[in-house]
Amino acid sequence: MVNITSGQLAELINSQTPIQLVDVRELHEHSQFNIGGLLIPLSSITKQIDLVSKTIPVVVYCKKGIRSHIAIQRLENKFPFENLFNLLGGMDEWKKYLAK
Repeated sequence: MVNITSGQLAELINSQTPIQLVDVRELHEHSQFNIGGLLIPLSSITKQIDLVSKTIPVVVYCKKGIRSHIAIQRLENKFPFENLFNLLGGMDEWKKYLAK
């Protein structure tokens, strides 16, 4: 599994590199704060596989990076993904990065 830091993600976003953001948190968490990612809760990630790009980098995130790690493991175990990145520390770290 490949991890990405908040700083690296910010660089990707600022460079306008085509990426997909996938939020595996629950709706109430996504509604409170999000970075524009497609909401696919962890419980339904393998059922909504057709929504996850196989051609561009996909950054998967959650609150702390644990659920996104699990989501990537599930996807990589069932499907031939090689373009998934786990946001280290999730939205908690992203908020800290923005506060700098």
